[in-house]
Amino acid sequence: MPNQNRLGQETSPYLLQHANNPVDWYPWGPEALQKAVDENKPILISIGYAACHWCHVMEHESFEDVQTALLMNKYFICIKVDREERPDLDHLFMDALIAISGHGGWPLNMFLTPDGRPFYGGTYYPPIQYQNRISWKDLLMQISNAFVTRRQEIEEQANNLFNHLNSANTFDFETRSIINDSSDNQFSKSDLERMFERIMGAADQVEGGFGNSPKFPQTFTISYLFRCYYFFGNETAFKQALLSLKKMMRGGIYDQVGGGFCRYSTDKEWLAPHFEKMTYDNALLTIVMAEAFQLTGDQDFKKVIYQTIDFIRREMMTDEAAFYSAIDADSEGVEGKFYTWTYEEFHAVLGDDASSIAKYFDIRKEGNWEGINIPRLVMDFEEWRLSFRLDEKEAADLIASSINKLLAIRSLRERPITDDKILLGWNALMNQALTKAAVTFSDPSLMELAKKNISFLINTFFDPVAKQWRHTYKHGHAKINAFLDDLALLCHALIDIYEPTGDLVYLEQALSLMNYIDENFSDDQGLHYYFTPKFQHDILVRKKDLYDGALPSGNAVMAGNLRRVGILTNDSDKIKRSETMIEFIREQSISHPLSNGVWSKLIIEQFHGTNEIVILGKSANSAGFQFLRKFLPNKVFMTSEMNNENYPLMRGKYPNESISYYLCKDYTCRKPFYDEDALFNAIK
Repeated sequence: MPNQNRLGQETSPYLLQHANNPVDWYPWGPEALQKAVDENKPILISIGYAACHWCHVMEHESFEDVQTALLMNKYFICIKVDREERPDLDHLFMDALIAISGHGGWPLNMFLTPDGRPFYGGTYYPPIQYQNRISWKDLLMQISNAFVTRRQEIEEQANNLFNHLNSANTFDFETRSIINDSSDNQFSKSDLERMFERIMGAADQVEGGFGNSPKFPQTFTISYLFRCYYFFGNETAFKQALLSLKKMMRGGIYDQVGGGFCRYSTDKEWLAPHFEKMTYDNALLTIVMAEAFQLTGDQDFKKVIYQTIDFIRREMMTDEAAFYSAIDADSEGVEGKFYTWTYEEFHAVLGDDASSIAKYFDIRKEGNWEGINIPRLVMDFEEWRLSFRLDEKEAADLIASSINKLLAIRSLRERPITDDKILLGWNALMNQALTKAAVTFSDPSLMELAKKNISFLINTFFDPVAKQWRHTYKHGHAKINAFLDDLALLCHALIDIYEPTGDLVYLEQALSLMNYIDENFSDDQGLHYYFTPKFQHDILVRKKDLYDGALPSGNAVMAGNLRRVGILTNDSDKIKRSETMIEFIREQSISHPLSNGVWSKLIIEQFHGTNEIVILGKSANSAGFQFLRKFLPNKVFMTSEMNNENYPLMRGKYPNESISYYLCKDYTCRKPFYDEDALFNAIK
C-alpha cells in the first residue's frame, strides 16, 4: 500500500490532511470517474472541509485504519472532496442525501453508480455499531454486496434519485405568477407583515436569534428586521435584531480574547460554539453590526467590529491583502482547546487581577462548560466596574491589559490548523465588510485595505488566456471554474466599493462581470442563473440555487446587482429581470423568510422604491464617503467632481464650487440640496 495516495499533489488543506491515509483516495476528476467505469465499481465520494470536527473524527477512526481502508480500496473507487473547493458537488450530493434521509451534514458520504448517479448516502458513521447507527465497515460490506446481488434495485434507486434531482431543479414557469403590469402582482404591506410575523414566530425573545439549538447567526434575517424598523418604525423588529447581535457579541460564539466569531452555537445561550472560525461568517456579521451602529451609534458594535477586523488581519490575511478560508475547531485533537481556560490557567496569567476579570468573563472554578471555561460576558460593563469600585477609564484599561496578557499566553499554545486556500466569493464578502466598515466609521485605512484586496481578486482570479474566472487560489495558482456565488458576490463588492470612491473603473468592472455571468450562467428562460458555468461538464445536474444557506443565494445577490446596475445605467432589461426574479420567489419568501433573507430585503426595497442619489462638485467624493456613514438601505449612489454624460443620473447636472446633492426617482431629480442634512430630511 503506498505511503501517499493521489491527494498529495492537491492544494486544499482538507485533501492534504488525507494524503497519507491508507485509503487510495482520488480527487474528483476524469481519472477516478473513468476507473469506476472500467472496473465496474461503485464510487464512494466523501465530502468535508478542513474546519469540520466530525470529519476529523471519522478520518481518525476509519480512514486512518488499515483494515477499513482495505475494504474501501477493494470494493470502491474512493474520492475525497473539499466542499469549499467544489460547492457544486456538495450542493448536489447534499440534495441527494436529504432526499434519501431527510437531513444532511458533514462528513457527507455518498455512494454512486459507476456512471456517477447517487443511490445511497449518510453522514458520520462510527467504527463500531453505536446505538442504532450501523458501523462504517458493516455499511461498506452491505453496499458492496447489494451492488453485486441487487444491482437492478440500485440502478432503479439511482434513476429515481437522478430524476428527483433533475425535476427539483426545474421551475414550472407556467404556474408561477410572473410580474406584469397588473397591480395584483405588486407587493403589499400585508406581505411584509406576514414575513415579519413568521420571523418572530421563530424568534427567541430571551436569548436572541431564531429557533433553539444549534443556533446560527442568521444575519440576513437580522438585516431584514433593521429594515422593518427603518421603513415602518417597527420597534419589536428593532429590539429582536439588537438583542440577537448583543447576545452573540457577549457569548462564547464570539472570541472575547482574540476577536472574531465562530460558526454557530451548540446551545441556545450562545455559550458553546463549534469552534471553527469561517471568513464568511465574520464578513456577514461585520456588515450587519455596522448597520446596527449606523442605526444606534452604540460603541459596543464599533468595538467588536474593529476587534473582528483586527483578528482577520492578524490571523487570516496574506501580505497581498487576501483572506484565508477558515481556522479549525480542533487543536491537539480536542475541540476548542485553543480557546478555553481552566480556572487555574486564568489566574496564573492575570495574577492579582484575575478575580475581578474572572467575574467579567464568567470564569469559574468548576468551569462554565464541561469543566472548563469559555470566556463570555455575563455582566454589563457598568455593573462590573461599579461592583469593583473602578472608574470608567481604569476599568477599560484593566480589561484591555488583561486581554493582551491572555492573548499573549494563548498564542504560545498549539494553534488549530488554518485552511489557507483563498476563495473568490468569501474574499468578495470580506471586501464588502471592509467597505461597509470603512464608510460607517469614515476610516480611510479600511477603504485602502478594501481597494488592495479587490485589486488582488481582479488580477488573480481571472485567467486572461482562457478568459474565464476561477474559484480558488493557493501557491500562486488559481484553479477550478468560478461559481455563481463567487461572481455575484464579487460584482456586489465592486458596486459597493464604487460608491464611496466614485471611481468608475469599479463600476465598469462590475458591468463587464455581469456580462460574463449573463453569458455563461443564465438559464434557457433568461431569468435565473445556474450555479455552474455552461462550459463545465463534470457534474450530473446544473443546479439553480434560490435559497440562502450560510452564504447568500447567488440568484438573490444577482437580483440585487441587476437592480442597482440597471438603475445606474438606465438599463430597463436588467431592472425588469430583477423584478421578475423577485416576483418569482414571492410566495416562498413570504412563507419561509428565514430561508430567504436576502430576497426579503429586496422585496422590502421594491415595495418602498429606490432612492437615486447623486453628489456633484468639488470634493464630492470625500462628501460621498461621509454621506455613506448613515443607514440608507434603498439607494443607488453616484459621486463625481465633474459631469459625466455617459451615466443618465449625471446628465444635465453641472458641478460648481459648492457640493450639490441630488435626490431623484426614475431619473427625474428635485432641485439640488447644498448640505447632506437637507437631503436626508427630503428622503425621510
